[in-house]
Amino acid sequence: MTTYTLSSISVYPVKSLTGINVTRWPVTKTGLQYDRKWMLIDNEGHFLSQRTLPRMTLIKTALTADALQLSAHGMTELSLPLLPPPGEVITSQIWHDYCAAQSVSAKADQWLSDFLGSDCRIVYQTDDSIRRVDPNYGLASDQASFSDGFPFLIIAENSLASLNQAMQLDLPMKRFRPNLVISGCPEYAEDSWREISIGNIDFRLPKACARCPVPTIDPETGKLGKEPLTTLNRIRKWNNKVYFGQNALHNQCGELAVGDAVIIKSTGVGQPPI
Repeated sequence: MTTYTLSSISVYPVKSLTGINVTRWPVTKTGLQYDRKWMLIDNEGHFLSQRTLPRMTLIKTALTADALQLSAHGMTELSLPLLPPPGEVITSQIWHDYCAAQSVSAKADQWLSDFLGSDCRIVYQTDDSIRRVDPNYGLASDQASFSDGFPFLIIAENSLASLNQAMQLDLPMKRFRPNLVISGCPEYAEDSWREISIGNIDFRLPKACARCPVPTIDPETGKLGKEPLTTLNRIRKWNNKVYFGQNALHNQCGELAVGDAVIIKSTGVGQPPI
């Protein structure tokens, strides 16, 4: 049985805003605690992301014992309670899903709209708002927050090293926004993993992650470039999409910590099969 190591854990409290690196973190029914529990929506209730508002990458997040903090250049720091008071329930659309989400505060809406230069609202997923994972890839009990569709994204360190070598660049892992990074395994080993355990939590990896233009955005400037999509189109294209990293579902709640052993329990045909 092959064993590797969990080398990094990242939480993204607000969908498409900057993430937070942590060394130890609880895992809840929807994934890492507070991961994608908040989301920005437009006036029609559609979710917003860096795909249309690259400046979202310039908003930093932090978590304290009782607050979510947002900060950005030229803006006064904004502090929001981890458990928002009761508010308006807004039907919000994320891809093909419609979710009941709760408004957070008019002050936060204005803060975000001012910085992004676009009208938006921030909403929160309450614990009683259940979003099911696509039944083609998950079980009836699998749930997600406001992530694109799965609780976790897993990438191996050496996969990025190999991609950087192919690009002759040194892009950071945060461009790809994984939750869990694995060290010690060969490049793209995660393509064939189907069942793994990390610490005391078991994971299923049912689907590779198709990449959108978000990794081409420089997280320090918000400017778009051509890489890594140009190179991914050359070396990781399958069925007219490009893939990097693996989506994952968890079987238990618990806790993850950097340094946890990663055990590969079953493998299959590579996703993508290239």
